[in-house]
Amino acid sequence: MLFNKRQKRTFIIGLLLIAAALLIWLGFGAEIFTKTQVLVEKKDELFGTSYKEWKDQFILGLDYTLGFIGLITAVTSFIVWKQKRNIS
Repeated sequence: MLFNKRQKRTFIIGLLLIAAALLIWLGFGAEIFTKTQVLVEKKDELFGTSYKEWKDQFILGLDYTLGFIGLITAVTSFIVWKQKRNIS
């Protein structure tokens, strides 16, 4: 399938958005599932004991990332399809 200039530009923008989403996912630690809390271990210096506590922290997972990539793919495909008539 041959692309015209506008289709190529749209396709490249879509690929860049997908690559950015994957890089952001890797930056969050490449977790499979999205987390809103993490378990951290704290130490009580007075008694010398340690305990675990939940901390509110967002960690992006592959589930949300793949959903975003699917949305970008659908939107990019639709726009490229709509641009097939506008040859420039």
